[in-house]
Amino acid sequence: MQLADRTAVITGAASGIGLALTERLLDEGMSVVMADIEADKLRSEADRLIAAGGAVTPVVCDVSDSAQIEALREAALAAHGSVHLLCNNAGVASGRPNHRTRPEVWDWVIGVNLLGPAYGCTAFAPLMVEQGEGHIVNTASEAGLCSTPMLGSYHASKYGVVGLSESLRMELEGTGVGVSCLCPELVDTKIFESTRNAPTALGFRPPAEVPVEQLEQFMGTKAMDPADVAGRVVYAVQADKFWIITHQVTQARVHGRNDDLAQFRNPQFRP
Repeated sequence: MQLADRTAVITGAASGIGLALTERLLDEGMSVVMADIEADKLRSEADRLIAAGGAVTPVVCDVSDSAQIEALREAALAAHGSVHLLCNNAGVASGRPNHRTRPEVWDWVIGVNLLGPAYGCTAFAPLMVEQGEGHIVNTASEAGLCSTPMLGSYHASKYGVVGLSESLRMELEGTGVGVSCLCPELVDTKIFESTRNAPTALGFRPPAEVPVEQLEQFMGTKAMDPADVAGRVVYAVQADKFWIITHQVTQARVHGRNDDLAQFRNPQFRP
């Protein structure tokens, strides 16, 4: 897929992988519609990129609200006339035992992580099919391929994104519209501080900053630079590749999980 002189829409674009994608796609010659729920951060990053010559349109958007996704589509069309690449990237996390996760927390995590991409596909895929070209990238996670304790709502949402993406890829075969599923392991982002964007009614305390070095030590892995993830996404879009895996350890864990399934073994935690 050609990227230069085309338009991309990215959710969760004000930080982390979304911001890195924005910067990389601008370098590839695209116009980018940046969508994020953090209005001040979005405006700041958009102003910085516009000042550097980037063709950027910022739109404040809560992806868990289908009406706001539809408004995002209309804003993109009004600004650029068409959309060729959609990155459903916005995501949040909440770590706690499944049986102690409140219903409203389930609603928040599933709303952002799973319904956000679903609404995005519903809003943008028909436009791409009609124009005969386009690509959709859904951000799932290694957590959508194998599970660990304490992240039940996150796993449920990300397993859902993988299933949604696989199904969508089959449905759009032959239309000129590609689909990719991004399944990163640890990346140097603020995902573990995402409760900063939770609805105030949930009553979360302001999250403490979690240094990436602490996460690396706890998870026994190396955090990837978001810019490197963005590069892998660009390659997958241009080469029409479905799976985007960031860490080799992911495939080992997935093989172990699938072998458990094949042998009818109970699920087990794999550090």
